[in-house]
Amino acid sequence: MRSGARWRGPAVVAVLAVLVAGLAFAGCGRALPAAAARAGCAPAWSAGWHAAQQAVPGDQLAGRTLRMVVRPQASGDAVRLRLSNRHGDGPLGIGAVSFGGAGGPAEVVDPVPVLVGGRPDVRLAPGDDVVTDPLPVRVDRGVPVLVSVFLTEVPTTISSHPVAMRTAWLSAPSDRTASPGAGGFGTTLQSWPVLAGLEVHAPAPGAGLLLIGDSLVDGVGSTPDGDDRLSDQLAARLATGPGGPRTTVLNAGLSRNQLLQDDPPAGGDSPLTRFDADVAAVAGVRDVLLLIGTNDLAAGARGEELVAGLRTFAERARAAGLRVFLATIPPATSGGRDAPDVVAARDHVNAWIRTGAGRFADGTVDAAAVLAEPGDPLRLRPEYDSGDGLHPSAAGYRALAAAVPVPALSGSPCPGAPTG
Repeated sequence: MRSGARWRGPAVVAVLAVLVAGLAFAGCGRALPAAAARAGCAPAWSAGWHAAQQAVPGDQLAGRTLRMVVRPQASGDAVRLRLSNRHGDGPLGIGAVSFGGAGGPAEVVDPVPVLVGGRPDVRLAPGDDVVTDPLPVRVDRGVPVLVSVFLTEVPTTISSHPVAMRTAWLSAPSDRTASPGAGGFGTTLQSWPVLAGLEVHAPAPGAGLLLIGDSLVDGVGSTPDGDDRLSDQLAARLATGPGGPRTTVLNAGLSRNQLLQDDPPAGGDSPLTRFDADVAAVAGVRDVLLLIGTNDLAAGARGEELVAGLRTFAERARAAGLRVFLATIPPATSGGRDAPDVVAARDHVNAWIRTGAGRFADGTVDAAAVLAEPGDPLRLRPEYDSGDGLHPSAAGYRALAAAVPVPALSGSPCPGAPTG
């Protein structure tokens, strides 16, 4: 029998506290977020791309240039970046930043400098983020751009998104932010260090749908550099529907993430702990979809504990004026996830999401039903299995995107307005 002793972490304390305080907010999820209400339909900044952050080693980055691909999910006439030392254990020195179009691998088209407070450099104290000055360049939905960051001072631990499913490059020691060519970028990464977000300025606010959760949101099992994660496939689906071009799909997944337990070195802070940074503070978000729980179950969480955590998250999202959607936990055969007690706990959680979550959520996505093998609901369908028995393939993520109840999403507060 698995012990529940390890669930006495910060996230569980938050579950209990918010369950008590949050009851008054049940049923208020359809209100327009205050920020959106204040903005009206005037030109506004909103998130066009997001990367959840966690603590990772900062080894060998000092004095080198990072070059990272970003694929905005919104269009606009200006851009600004969010740079992060949120999880750093010392000061982070940034000597220069540039922004440009994506050419070949590690090649930038027309790189231009990005400033912070009018300066090319900035020093971030531990725990700090900074938003750069607006850069008056056009960005278009789905068209990749490149961000180059020269790091002059790097703490032992930095803030990064460690599983990007997207190739980035690290230069030999030098500031290569102004160089358009790939020369000197001899090391590849699969992460987004320091770069936490991109905002675009559009003629009118759109609608942000933020997906948050574990590796199934992060996109493990999808095609590296293929842009076929769940968030990508959902964005592609929305782009062809009514009002779709005004809906931005943002990804706040973290691989190995748990709902009930913070685990900074491995899976990062739980969605409850990082709610302010990865949900409430993301400009333009009106809807949030939570897909999480398989790692909690593998670590010994009980079904009723997960239900309490899901309720807490949903109530917190509604208290922030957001519509919230909950996803069932798909089956898995790796890491003991098919053990009888784990299966029983998962069934308990999924039954509650299907039949009892209506008081707390504005919709559900039955990921388990979509991805499970019909003749053996304890495992993924072969065509939807990436090969590890846990993570969906690109086809699985496409099927999951097709199950999202798009008509239930908030949509833009300014229907018919220009999209930029």
